[in-house]
Amino acid sequence: MLIPDYPIRTERLDLRPFDEGDFAALHAYQSRADVARYLYWEPHDEQATREALARKCRRTALRNSGDVLNLAVVVRETGQLVGDVLLFWVSVEHRQGEVGYVFHPDHGGRGYATEAARMMMEMGFDLLGLHRIVGRLDARNTASARVLERLGMRREAHMRENELVKGEWTDEVVYAMLAAEWESHRPS
Repeated sequence: MLIPDYPIRTERLDLRPFDEGDFAALHAYQSRADVARYLYWEPHDEQATREALARKCRRTALRNSGDVLNLAVVVRETGQLVGDVLLFWVSVEHRQGEVGYVFHPDHGGRGYATEAARMMMEMGFDLLGLHRIVGRLDARNTASARVLERLGMRREAHMRENELVKGEWTDEVVYAMLAAEWESHRPS
């Protein structure tokens, strides 16, 4: 079980639970076609963002398989919410997890996604005791692949046309890291 103390601080970021006041910042990136392009959902209208925010507000702890820890990523220096990051507890029995992230494109290229995802992996391996963490993505999403590679994850699979997403068959790429490998990628 993992119920973090908030905020979780990295070098430049605060990771915290979402709250109702985050609607405008969340909608600013969830409503964009370029953000939704490689994800399972279409750009959100205001109602869809409200529903997404309500889900995110509830995702503050990992208690069992299937739970998701979904946190707002805030740049400490400015107080600006720039994206969100998640850790999905896939299996208690097999000690499996999955990391994910979505960021506003205006804040790309600054390493925020890597920094936030690294903290989620640290919590998964060091606090939750996971054996393996994966990252899954649309094969066309090369920017996301670079984030997983910077985390030290290894590309394990490229599955051809394995999902029908938004009316088209898409390839999925899977990256992974084992707890033993994490030791050499642990933040100093």
